[in-house]
Amino acid sequence: MPILLAGAVIVSIGAGIRQSYGLFLVPISTDMGGGRELFSFAIAMQNFFWGAAAPVFGAMADRMGPARVTALGGVIYMAGLFIMASVVTPAGLVFGQILAGAALGGAGMSVALGAVARATPAAQRPLALGLITSFGSFGQFLMVPLAQYFILAYGWQIAIYSLCAIASLLVAFSPLLRHKQPAPTSNPSASMRDLAEMTTGQALGIAIRHRNFLLLTAGFFVCGVQVVFVSTHLPTYLQDANLSATVASWSLALIGLFNIIGSFLCGWLGGHFSQKKVLALVYLMRSVVILIFISVPASPASALIFGAAIGLLWLGTIPLTSALIVVFFGPAYLSMLYGVAFLSHQVGSFLGAWLGGYIYDQLANYDLMWWMTILTGILAFILNWAIRDETDATHDAARNATSDATSH
Repeated sequence: MPILLAGAVIVSIGAGIRQSYGLFLVPISTDMGGGRELFSFAIAMQNFFWGAAAPVFGAMADRMGPARVTALGGVIYMAGLFIMASVVTPAGLVFGQILAGAALGGAGMSVALGAVARATPAAQRPLALGLITSFGSFGQFLMVPLAQYFILAYGWQIAIYSLCAIASLLVAFSPLLRHKQPAPTSNPSASMRDLAEMTTGQALGIAIRHRNFLLLTAGFFVCGVQVVFVSTHLPTYLQDANLSATVASWSLALIGLFNIIGSFLCGWLGGHFSQKKVLALVYLMRSVVILIFISVPASPASALIFGAAIGLLWLGTIPLTSALIVVFFGPAYLSMLYGVAFLSHQVGSFLGAWLGGYIYDQLANYDLMWWMTILTGILAFILNWAIRDETDATHDAARNATSDATSH
């Protein structure tokens, strides 16, 4: 279907460009000086503003439609990349990344997932969300080696300008999100109808008081810490271990390639088994993979195997998290509510990016940060396992909120 294709392309471009940023840490830090913390802070700000913008753009997409919101995000994304390459100062770097982050709130995962979820029948929804995430990851597999080639051949500024040109495809594909689809369910539950009939504020009020949603959102914070630390600092960690930049870039590329399998598999598993248990196990397995990686000597083989292994677990959290939000609340406000959960994810992303650089500059190694990713992964396993499988609390809250609204 056209909307599935558009969602996959949009997520692919956004994720592919973003996942290549780790390759720029050394050349940009070398040109600007100031150690690794400056670039890490810029990436941290990008992730924070992405998270802050996601609920806002998500609410706009839920009300106005995803096509216009995605096109606007694409234009802002191009502007941010252009400034990053053109204004070669710390302020230009940080401001460019702030714009790029805010843009992903509109031309990124939350809006695309909401559009696809509303267009997909309930029985196929977890699989469709997994497909969007997995096909989207193909962009990382393509974009990271391409960015590395441009950096080595022409320098980091030309590489950024090239990514800016590629980002124009976000605008080109956005009209496909207008494609009309049948209602996702022919007989929605009463609670989902109630939520769909609420205002944005009422729906948000239910979500932030819902135990399952709070546990899910807290676990998503850990996801942000893990994936952004790895994507930003893994290339430098490997080069510090005397591995080549080519090996480092291919390790990142393999994360994207194997995430195609992992995200599809997580979406499929979420349609056949307990979604919260599958999600909890993804976090636990991430910690196990990271522990094994830092426990063996760094080598080209260990770097590539780690990329493949962590890739299987990379974004599998996304179809499971978004599918659980639909289970709790229905699809009507998925873009906004996923955006709220994603804000938590991006606060974690801020810490994963910035703390990685700060800890390295203080201790001259990443050991402490690796252990933080392991321990927080175990915490996320516990939080998601504690999610209740039933949704009676949501049903009662929705009915009560509707009654309160009508009584006033």
